[in-house]
Amino acid sequence: MPELPEVETVRRGLQPALEGHRLVRVQLNRPDLRFPLPDDFVQRLTGARIDRLDRRAKYLLGHLDRGDILVMHLGMTGRFEIDGATPGVYERAVDPDPKHAHVVFETEAGACVTYYDPRRFGFMSLIPEMDLDRHPWFAGMGPEPLGPDFTEETLVRALAGRKQGPKTLLLDQRIVAGLGNIYVCEALHRAGISPLKPAGGIARKRIGPLVAAIKEVLAEAVEVGGSTLRDFAAADGALGYFQHRFRVYDREGQPCPTPGCAGTIARVVQAGRSTFHCPKCQR
Repeated sequence: MPELPEVETVRRGLQPALEGHRLVRVQLNRPDLRFPLPDDFVQRLTGARIDRLDRRAKYLLGHLDRGDILVMHLGMTGRFEIDGATPGVYERAVDPDPKHAHVVFETEAGACVTYYDPRRFGFMSLIPEMDLDRHPWFAGMGPEPLGPDFTEETLVRALAGRKQGPKTLLLDQRIVAGLGNIYVCEALHRAGISPLKPAGGIARKRIGPLVAAIKEVLAEAVEVGGSTLRDFAAADGALGYFQHRFRVYDREGQPCPTPGCAGTIARVVQAGRSTFHCPKCQR
């Protein structure tokens, strides 16, 4: 599933085409994605202007001038494409199959933005802006890892006394919003912290560097367009390249890249997810 950097990459790609523009036509080619779309989805969107296109965790949020928010989630295989867009600095993705074009947005400026999703694990809805924070998808969600509210003190409080490993807790959206398996593995390695160590036993002096590593790895991934794993592609069809910078993820059996470390990357399973780490330098 696309993680925060991939979703942020998509947001930035869609922003010029959608932000500040009015939707003059909305076409639904099916009544549902992962969940049924609102019955009045087309009517509420047609003629509305998207004043701002934001991201919250792994959700795209289109703030409309009518007081609603268009909430969009890519799921595992969802992607947007803008007609006539120029590919970015990465190689071009394979053109999506037209039969998987489920939602089409057209703006007054002539942009045509199409949502494709072969497996239909993505979803969309319209939520009144005043109700967003109370909606089940967002209620209790933790701070954004790239935002000012995710600090050393925030993470110290969240991990205090916890027996679970830090990786498991960092994937908990109530602790920090939007972190996924890939980037947690990468951040823990950069911080030299074992994913197997009880989180409550991590010394406070190590939490600050972990917060810094999380922000650093996410910022780097956004800069290069995320990681192309299976079906992800940005809105202009370009593939991200952060996977070429992985230090541990999907590198089981390879030498640890930490200078001076003679360890070998290992894989374990935690809560049904693969965890990649170096048992020698991550403690």
